[in-house]
Amino acid sequence: MLRPIRTLAAAAAALLLATACNSASTGGTSQKPGDSVRGVTADTVKVGGIVSMTTASGYSKKDTDLGARARYERANAEGGINGRRIEYLGAEDDGQDPARNLAAARKLVQQDQVFAVAPMSSVTFSGADFLNAQKVPTIGWGTLPSFCGPKHIYGFNGCLVPMPGGTLNQTWPEGLATVLGGARGKSVALLANDNDAGTFGIRTFAQGFKAAGFQVSYAKAAVPATSLPSDWSAYTKEILRSANGGAPDVVISVMQTPYNIGLFTALKRAGYKGVLSDPTDYDPGLLAKDATRQALDGVHVLLQFQPFEADTPAMRRFKADIRKAAGGKDVPLNMHMMTGYMSADLFLSIAAKAGKDLTVESFQKAAAAFSDTGTLVGDRAEPRGQKESFGCGALVRLKNGRYEIAVPFKCYAPIPFG
Repeated sequence: MLRPIRTLAAAAAALLLATACNSASTGGTSQKPGDSVRGVTADTVKVGGIVSMTTASGYSKKDTDLGARARYERANAEGGINGRRIEYLGAEDDGQDPARNLAAARKLVQQDQVFAVAPMSSVTFSGADFLNAQKVPTIGWGTLPSFCGPKHIYGFNGCLVPMPGGTLNQTWPEGLATVLGGARGKSVALLANDNDAGTFGIRTFAQGFKAAGFQVSYAKAAVPATSLPSDWSAYTKEILRSANGGAPDVVISVMQTPYNIGLFTALKRAGYKGVLSDPTDYDPGLLAKDATRQALDGVHVLLQFQPFEADTPAMRRFKADIRKAAGGKDVPLNMHMMTGYMSADLFLSIAAKAGKDLTVESFQKAAAAFSDTGTLVGDRAEPRGQKESFGCGALVRLKNGRYEIAVPFKCYAPIPFG
């Protein structure tokens, strides 16, 4: 190559790099009409994920990646989406750290050039504004406000923490009312971590339980999110005196497994005989240790999908997909697998309706008129899911080392949130 041509090529490359950097720094998108679609070729679609694989507390959502991989592998085995194979890059580990979450989002878009991020599962989502500004379809567990409203971000089971004007999923309070034979005259205490997710969770669940007829005797986001308490007595004493000087009928932990084990163990040692419940401890892997099994025995766990114990065609297919992705092994199932699986499933379902000409615009157009029924999370519809949850769920109970269905999978009418 002649030197002048090399010089021109270098200058052009530098100009392109500067344009990309400027676009990223301003939160805009460098894609223009006529440009190729980021992450889409004639025969592939590139997708990545963001998941908290490692955390300071030891809690891990790593199986979210396996669930997503299982669903994408089945899609590819069936011919892909409108003839395109899904090129799943796997999930970036954000370590449950806001800075790493944003860094992971930037890497997937700017370096890996993905079309979509699915799954996204973490208690932090600092990359949300960046992904939405870059017009990256993003699908994950809608437990954070960022899943409620942004144009390009979707919860696989809808928006679970809506803003005023949205709605609340009533699966948890209505399910526990069924367990107790009714909510009238029953009291509930709620405890969460002292962070944004915990504060918002307390606010939303307190409203939901009140609407169902419960007396909310205690509701605090008070437990440090960065380290496990070595002594739970300060929390248990308050909780056990919160219902007019006595113990509430239900104690709910809106926290992750290591915290739940500590809290529930302390409550049981203090003589608590009421109902314990949380939204995270549906994981047969937790039962390997005697201490963990004892701490969680009797706990009612909220699910927003069909229980693994349900014998339905969709559940049988899920189990077969997970087994195949795990190399033919029967691995213990957990809710993180379902999070990844259904995040991928929603992306695939919308992308299929977008047609052969897959662009961000065609994906968004398909999402704006999307609905289906009978999935593992119930009936789905967009863009309704960006304002409210799909309203379905179940309760399972750990009893004698095994999970059993306490309240079958059912859809409940949501209530206005304000």
